[in-house]
Amino acid sequence: MTTTNLVILQTGDVHGNIFPINYGTNEYADVGLGKVSTLVKRVRKNNDKVLLIDNGDLIQGTPLTYHYVHSDDNKRLPNPMVAVLNEMQYDAGVFGNHEFNYGLGNLKAAVKQSKYPWLSANILNAADQAPYFGQPYKMKTFADGLRVAVLGLTTPYIPYWEKPENIIGIEFADPVKTAQKWVPFLKEKEHADIIVVSYHGGFERDLDTGEPIEKITRENQGYRLCMEVPGIDVLLTGHQHRQIYGKELNGVIVLQSGSSGSYLGKAVLTLEKEGGQWKAVSKQSELISVKGVPEDQALLDKLKIYENNTQAWLDQPIGKIDGDMLVEDAMNVRLKDNALIEFINKVQMDAAGVDISTTALFDNESPGFPKNVTMRDVVSNYIYPNTLKVVRISGQDMQEALERSASYFMQYTGKEIKVNPTFTTPKPQHYNYDMWEGIDYVINISNPEGERVVKLEYKGAPVQADQSFDVVMSNYRAGGGGQYFMYQGKPVIKEIQIDMAELIADYFRREKTVKATVNDNWKVIYD
Repeated sequence: MTTTNLVILQTGDVHGNIFPINYGTNEYADVGLGKVSTLVKRVRKNNDKVLLIDNGDLIQGTPLTYHYVHSDDNKRLPNPMVAVLNEMQYDAGVFGNHEFNYGLGNLKAAVKQSKYPWLSANILNAADQAPYFGQPYKMKTFADGLRVAVLGLTTPYIPYWEKPENIIGIEFADPVKTAQKWVPFLKEKEHADIIVVSYHGGFERDLDTGEPIEKITRENQGYRLCMEVPGIDVLLTGHQHRQIYGKELNGVIVLQSGSSGSYLGKAVLTLEKEGGQWKAVSKQSELISVKGVPEDQALLDKLKIYENNTQAWLDQPIGKIDGDMLVEDAMNVRLKDNALIEFINKVQMDAAGVDISTTALFDNESPGFPKNVTMRDVVSNYIYPNTLKVVRISGQDMQEALERSASYFMQYTGKEIKVNPTFTTPKPQHYNYDMWEGIDYVINISNPEGERVVKLEYKGAPVQADQSFDVVMSNYRAGGGGQYFMYQGKPVIKEIQIDMAELIADYFRREKTVKATVNDNWKVIYD
């Protein structure tokens, strides 16, 4: 009986990380495809059947990718993330939701520059329902006749987050129904021995108990794919930035390789050939950490031009702070009004010409602004390529939005303030706690969820449920992202089509010196 091993390697949610660096501090970090490349070379050296697949959210996420998109000097160069994957000889990639952030033109250019196929079975052309980017799957035939199919799928929740102009003419079909169509086709028509599904989405249920771990929507459907689509051998997942390995679900081996190029996912299938058909007789999986792994310097040298351009841009001085706008404790920022959030809301109100704004502290590692501000400080604090929308909402919508934010905290019981696990598990979502300027409010976290907003005023008078307010917020939030469903379908009064990082930088350049102010218009209390 003939046996062989098939090795499937996965990266995912790399988010623009090539070099081993923390751009906020310029300190060395155990991240990036430079380190992953070293691991890939080691695996290929010892195995003759290797597939290397990227699971999406590749071309957005660091100052390097931001600068590439916004710099005319870089437009003559290929997308740096594509250049890396080309050099590393990836077999395929799939589309993540963040692939669309910089617009279809930028994405189409990246796809065209790639030497590997981008797979998208459920991203469809609205006009004819054909795969929008052309290739739903890839077939790989090895010398001994082994046929492996890789099917690409992407979370269909993208319209809830993305700017409409970035997905014009595109429909996002249900991944489960799409897989139910394509997996039998790959088995019966393409005669695939092994089927790998690379799905940019995660798991909506606990892998052991089947219990929901989040609100059940169409955002993450990995559990359903395993349970409702017969014939899948390996399911590569992502989007949630989790580390999942060593598990099978309904006979399907599942992987999720974290984020930022911190791990290389590896699945090994031992196959036997019987009656002309290869079948998996055993499956193992692991995540290989890049910690302590030397980077592939030859690869990084080829990308040095991008890094040098980025570093020069990041070090540009753009303004000064009079006062204190540093973040010492992220929890404290979320408990009472503070200078950093007040400033970002001011920038949004200034750009939009309205007097109410809402924003978030996106990450617990956000440093705030030092006395002398550079572009590095801007992109370290405002890490997403959001633009702004002014949405007309009711007082009732405002109340519901504040209650949604207030659910960030566990009910206070007299011991310590804790974050609700729904904002941290399975993926940190601190960016879904909003703080407002232009209204006065108090949240009491001793109260049960839904009853925590104990004061809500506008210009000294209580907000009425049927009042109308124009509020500036990110395009992500305006679309209902973060379960702020009360904003969906509300009139959009104005759109500001400039990235917030640029708006913040322009504000500094105009004002030269920004005074840190705190007007104490909101706070969180507990009995």
